[in-house]
Amino acid sequence: MQFKFGKNFPVCQFLYLYSMKTMVMILCMATLLSCVQRTEDRLFEEKVTTALKQQVERYPQSTIRDIYKNFFQDKFGPGHLLSDTAAAGRYLRRELDSYDCDSLPALSSYVDSTGWEHRFVRVDLRVIKEGRVSYGDFFNAFVRSVQAAPVVSVEDWSGEWNRIVEVLEKLQCPVTHHPHYTADKDSLSAMLQRGEYVGHHSRDYVVSYAPHYRLIAVEELQSLGL
Repeated sequence: MQFKFGKNFPVCQFLYLYSMKTMVMILCMATLLSCVQRTEDRLFEEKVTTALKQQVERYPQSTIRDIYKNFFQDKFGPGHLLSDTAAAGRYLRRELDSYDCDSLPALSSYVDSTGWEHRFVRVDLRVIKEGRVSYGDFFNAFVRSVQAAPVVSVEDWSGEWNRIVEVLEKLQCPVTHHPHYTADKDSLSAMLQRGEYVGHHSRDYVVSYAPHYRLIAVEELQSLGL
């Protein structure tokens, strides 16, 4: 938009038109940004809804603690699990030694997605026990996944988790009717306020599904042949 002014064009009128032009541009930008934000919010809710329904369908004994762990793992990956490579290797071997697949109350899939962005997956240790993946290949993929884990601030994650809870409560999933739902939700909020973020499975989940897995970056699945 261009304006042409004569020599005698009043300065006040020029300033008025200029300010109106600026105002129109600001309103257009604000409208555009508002549309973009609404689209992002809608996509977020759709993806979170799909992930929540999938979690409840696959693991009906889940509590909000397990919902939290699912989304937390997708956001942070396994970075918090590996401060000492040798110790992590020993711990994995001990877990494999104690892992009796035949005594499990239920068998989960070999690969299970996490969260709404699907950056990391849970790979059941059965892939090693059953010889589908060698220990060395599995552990190396795990280490590379740790190195690929993003750096996320607790503040940013806390805000995202609150949005996930809003979607969860909007859906009225069975999880929200668990007798410990409110207490567990408050406990998670208090944990985040302390600057902590690592969550753990609920006792209900552990008893029902006996989880034995490691988080692996999605990009590493091909290297494992999964």
